[in-house]
Amino acid sequence: MRIDKRAVLGIVAAAGLLSAAAAAEAKAPAKTMPMTTKSPAAHDQLVELQRRIETFQFAGNEELAKKIVAADPDFALGVYYLSAVTPAPGNQPHLDKAVELARKGGASDAEKRFIEAMVLARGKTPEQAVEPLTRLTADYPNERLFFMLLGQNLAGVGKQEEAKAAFEKAIALDPSTPRAYTFVGNYYLMKGDYEKARELYKQARAKTPTGVAPAQPTYSTAFTYLYEGNVDQALTTLQSYLDEYKKTKAASEFPDVFIWNSIARINLENGRLPEAMKAYEKGFESVPGSTLDDEQKKIWMGRLHHGRGRTLARMGKHEEAWAEVETIKKMIDEGGEAGKPFLPAYHYLAGYVKLEKGEYPAAIEHLKQADAEDPFHQLLLARAYDKAGDKENARKAYEAVVGSKQNGLDRALAYREAKARLSAL
Repeated sequence: MRIDKRAVLGIVAAAGLLSAAAAAEAKAPAKTMPMTTKSPAAHDQLVELQRRIETFQFAGNEELAKKIVAADPDFALGVYYLSAVTPAPGNQPHLDKAVELARKGGASDAEKRFIEAMVLARGKTPEQAVEPLTRLTADYPNERLFFMLLGQNLAGVGKQEEAKAAFEKAIALDPSTPRAYTFVGNYYLMKGDYEKARELYKQARAKTPTGVAPAQPTYSTAFTYLYEGNVDQALTTLQSYLDEYKKTKAASEFPDVFIWNSIARINLENGRLPEAMKAYEKGFESVPGSTLDDEQKKIWMGRLHHGRGRTLARMGKHEEAWAEVETIKKMIDEGGEAGKPFLPAYHYLAGYVKLEKGEYPAAIEHLKQADAEDPFHQLLLARAYDKAGDKENARKAYEAVVGSKQNGLDRALAYREAKARLSAL
């Protein structure tokens, strides 16, 4: 298969990938990842999928990945990408298939090692992926993808300086796509340099294609304002994003309920209780008539009850709030095995309501069974210990919040209070 050299340069610039034919022509060892497929269509579609991911275009990616696999069912890298864009738990069979295909010899050295590294990165011990991903960047120094994934992995295990260096290398290889700028912005956000973070997020938005509403840099911009205590600006940022999102193709595939829920939580945790309740209810209005399947609609219904329960608890309507707790528990029990993963969310709500009612020992018992990795859940646990007079355990929980490496709404809502309480204890 012959590919015009100018076209190859365009592909490389767009996605950091090199065709198998071009790699074969090279005299020196490949510095980018060869793609082992006999299908030109599969090759080009994978390049497009990679570009879409790097430019915050996520709607329709699962269907695109399915087309890649249909064009070449033995293309290990294509099957891997199908696993990457398929929601859990349906993604696992595709990941297993990709590993099997790579081991059978139907993949280049880079593809095989990449898939093996990503199995570790997506598993229970992501820190084990750092070393193989680092080796890949050394052996394939022009493969931008490897630097992006190394950076994400390093950031996920708390190695922020090394992550920033990897993302900056990716930008040096190709500065045209926005995602890497967001990740560098996240570095400055976690360091507390919120102005610098916003500058990077602004650059990311400027490089985002027209018609795409980029969630990552926009949400992170809102987080910077929450860290600064500027609640109004955080809400304005998300409200503007809501208006922007409604005009995109993505909105036709996924309702805007997730944005409304974020607005609701910010209002709730800042004492704006009527506004919070209205936002939770307004957000759910987009769910019943959406294209979501019945299971997803049920999950969003559960989230509505969860939000209502927390808001009612803050309003002092404890009996009504506990009725929402019981509704959540009933939904989980009726779900059988499928419901069990939601038990930490039940304990989160139950602990929240007990804490607001002043029943601190009961709150502690529930919150100890919530998500221990969630900074906001840890904040609630710290509050409960604090109110119960257990200053030692309160300090530990506050420290867990401040030391969290998660860049998300939960940490942004919890950090200022946890830091202030640590100073006061």
